[in-house]
Amino acid sequence: MEVEKPQPYFFGDIGCWSERTEVHKAASQGEASVLKRLIDGGASVNVVAVDSITPLHEACLRGQAQCVRLLLEAGAQVDARNVDGSTPLCDACSSGSLECVRLLLKHGAKANPALTSRTASPLHEACMGGNNDCVKLLISQGASLEAYDLYYGTPLHVACVNDHIECVKVLLNAGAKVNATRLHETPLHHAARNMRTDMIRVLVEFGANVYARDQHERKPVDYTTAGSPPADCLLRYEGTPLTLQQLSRLAVRNHLGTNAPKAIGQLHIPKILLRYLSFQ
Repeated sequence: MEVEKPQPYFFGDIGCWSERTEVHKAASQGEASVLKRLIDGGASVNVVAVDSITPLHEACLRGQAQCVRLLLEAGAQVDARNVDGSTPLCDACSSGSLECVRLLLKHGAKANPALTSRTASPLHEACMGGNNDCVKLLISQGASLEAYDLYYGTPLHVACVNDHIECVKVLLNAGAKVNATRLHETPLHHAARNMRTDMIRVLVEFGANVYARDQHERKPVDYTTAGSPPADCLLRYEGTPLTLQQLSRLAVRNHLGTNAPKAIGQLHIPKILLRYLSFQ
């Protein structure tokens, strides 16, 4: 089998400019034995297709962990960018492959790659797919909870838009800003639009502003159907003062800021009180 020989590439020294190669195909299809034979034969693991996708992108996008391992061990560039600016870690988070995410991070992948106007962060991608375990791992590695994408907003916006309540809980417990805005839209606006009473409750418990108005001067309740459970829930919150539990949680978290989860874990707080500071 003929193997591509590396050539200079004007968009960064990551291999040659090529159509989709046999290395891409093997990585995408999870053909580890074929991929190993190609690598042993001298094939470039950093060869890029016309859309700047590397074999590592292909393997991560389809959760082919064994191929990811082979590529990384053979010198694949862990933070290579495709034409949209996405890194292999973004693709692994999108596919929900925890094993691929672990491998990439172990080999130095950036949990916070510089964002461009055309790409979201790995944490955005994990939240988009509701890949809760990936979300937890990224946060443990320092992924920015407030990474801002021009189209999506913050990861919390993404989790709410895509109806992933478990991701919402993880983000909030980690210290994500509940009232972050994109065009004045808050995560609560999205939860209301999706008619998710349970998500509305979680957000409000963490201090979501039920009176916040978006660019159309609409409050969250304005996106619900009159008389529906989500509408009744929001109206009840609008007309009822915060409980002692809510006030306590907000006071502690506001005082500690984004370090709240770590600081709370270091305090000698009775387990029964921890229930007031987090949401399971």
